Amino acid sequence: MIGISADFDPVHKGHASLIGKAREIADEKGDEVVIYLNKGYSANHAPFFVSFEGRSKMALEAGADRIVPIEGLHHRLTMSYTVPIRIAMMIQDGVTDYVDAAEVNPAQIKKYAARFIKRGIFSGIPRNLPNRNVIRWYAVNEFLYQRFNRKMEFHFIPEGKVNGEKISGRQIRSEILENNLRIPGSVKRLLPKSTVRILEEEIDKGTVPETRNMDILLKRLNTTSRHHLLNTAHLNAEAVEHIIQGRWYQAENQVWASLRQAGYGPVLSRLALSCVEEDVTRREIYELIQDYEKQGIIPPDQTVERVIERDWFVSSMVETGLTSSEAHEKFLNGARTKDKPLYSFDAGLHLRSFELPKLEEGLKAYLYVDKRGVLACELKTKEGKVKSPLKLPGKMATYLRLLVDSQIIPLEGELVKRKRGWRIRLIVG
Repeated sequence: MIGISADFDPVHKGHASLIGKAREIADEKGDEVVIYLNKGYSANHAPFFVSFEGRSKMALEAGADRIVPIEGLHHRLTMSYTVPIRIAMMIQDGVTDYVDAAEVNPAQIKKYAARFIKRGIFSGIPRNLPNRNVIRWYAVNEFLYQRFNRKMEFHFIPEGKVNGEKISGRQIRSEILENNLRIPGSVKRLLPKSTVRILEEEIDKGTVPETRNMDILLKRLNTTSRHHLLNTAHLNAEAVEHIIQGRWYQAENQVWASLRQAGYGPVLSRLALSCVEEDVTRREIYELIQDYEKQGIIPPDQTVERVIERDWFVSSMVETGLTSSEAHEKFLNGARTKDKPLYSFDAGLHLRSFELPKLEEGLKAYLYVDKRGVLACELKTKEGKVKSPLKLPGKMATYLRLLVDSQIIPLEGELVKRKRGWRIRLIVG
C-alpha cells in the first residue's frame, strides 16, 4: 500500500501531484493508493470547509484507490500525539511507502530529524525549522521501527506551486468565502477540474463550509463553572481566568481574543475550543494516551507518567532556586530527582467555624484556581457550597499548579478527616 495522510480541504493541484506520485509508485509495485483522510476535525483542530464525503470524492477522482477515515483524534490531541498514532495505524495496515511534500532537500529533512530521533523527543520541534511537520513525520516513523520492526519508505516531492507561489488551502477557502461561496478564477486555476466540479456540487447542497456548533460552544463558555472549565482538556488556569473575564460571548472571535490574552496561539486555541465544544475532559485524554502507551506507540517523553515526573522535578528544582525554564532544560538533558512523584497528598483548608458542621467525610472536592491565582477547591454540601483556598508547602503548591497547567493530567480531590482537622486528599492521574 502507498499511503498519504491529509486533510485535502479541498484537493488542490499540489495534492493532486502527491496522489500522482503515489499512483506512479503503486503502478510500479502493482499496489494501491490509500488516503488516510481526517474526518470530523482537521489536523489543526478546526472544522472542515468541505465535508468528508466531498473530500473523499475529490481524492478518488484525483487518482486514489481507497479512503480510510481518521476520526476521534484531532479534537482531543495535539499533533505530537496524533502523528505517532496515525503512522502506527498506517504501518499496521501494511502501508510500505509514504508520499509527502517538502520545500527543503530530503537530505536536510533527514538531518533535522536525526536530532529528535537521537533524543527520542518529538514534541516542541522549533517553529523556525522548515517543514517542521514533515520532520516530525519522518522522525516518528524511524522511532516506531523499534516497535513494529518495519517502517514506511518516505518519498518527497516539491510543495505545490503555481507561478512560483505556494498553493495555500487557507487562501483558497478564504477567497471562496469572500466571494460569497462562488469559486473565483484565481482559485479555479489552483484546483483540478474534478475538484471544482465536486466543490460546486457541495456548495449547491449547502454543506460548505462546515462550522462549529456555536450554540453549544458559546453556552458552555458563558455558563460553565470555573472548576468544570479547568477539568476541560487543553485549558490551563490562565485560559480559564481570561475566558471568565471575557464573558458574555456572542461570537467566536471574542473567545479567540480571550485565549490570545492567555498566551494561546492559533493551533492551541482551535484545539481548546474543540474540547469545549465536544466536552472533552482531562480524564478522557489521559486514558486515551495511556491506551496508546500500552500499544507502544507514544514516545517515552510524551507519556503521562513522564509529564507528571517532569512537573515533580521542576517543582523540586524551583525550591532550590532554579527557574522553571532552567529546571525544564535540566530534565530534558536527563536529570532526575532521587524521590518519585507523589500521586496522592493532602492539602489543608481555611474554614470558618459556621462551615464545619456542614462537612462530611468523602465529599468530592472540585479544584480550581481563583481570580487571584490561588489554588482552591469547592465542596458541595447538603446545605450549600463551601469554598476554600488550599494550604500547601511551597514545593507541593508548585507541583499542583504545574499539573493544573499540564492541560491533560486529571486531578481529583476528596474531603478526609485527620487528627488535626479536615484535609483534601488530592489524587493525581
